[in-house]
Amino acid sequence: MRTVFLALVAANLLFFAWSRYFPADQTAADGVLLRKSEPEKLKIVPAAAAAAAGCLEWGSFTAAEYPRAEKTLEPLALGPRISQRRLEETAGWWVFVPPQGSRASAFRQAAELKALGINDYFIMGEETDTPWALSLGVYRSERAALARLAALRERGVRSALVGQRDTVVPRMWLQVKQTDPALEARLRELARQIEGSELRPCP
Repeated sequence: MRTVFLALVAANLLFFAWSRYFPADQTAADGVLLRKSEPEKLKIVPAAAAAAAGCLEWGSFTAAEYPRAEKTLEPLALGPRISQRRLEETAGWWVFVPPQGSRASAFRQAAELKALGINDYFIMGEETDTPWALSLGVYRSERAALARLAALRERGVRSALVGQRDTVVPRMWLQVKQTDPALEARLRELARQIEGSELRPCP
């Protein structure tokens, strides 16, 4: 009986020590103590941030064309997300009204263009290789030049032609950062308002 009594006392002491140093809200697994989850302290961890949004650039524009393009984007209120990139490009094609023979004739042709609402032209001076012609835009591709010509024809310009002309000209691109699919669709819609322009990923 004494032996049984001592065994019971020893068992009680062991149980007390176990419960004292290993609280009921902990369990052991593979030798590592794991605290039971406390739901009220759980936090939802947000998913990793989406990849950085894209960047698109619209152009290219001459110094005369650029203000119109910039104004076209004003309704989007893009603020600091818009920047400008300047570079020199080789324009292989141009849309033009052939040489008019004299300064007076060139200015009469210019007045006819203005009457049709065409203001983005340039009169070639007598010191150029095509004196008294009227340039209606220079483009990197024949496709862009033909698109410009088609738009001019729709507005009543019948004297304009498309030709090859290799010249280096300063051009400007409008860059829009942090774009998403919805903004890209809107930008493509606006880009169609300026003939011969293109929207592409930023370099």
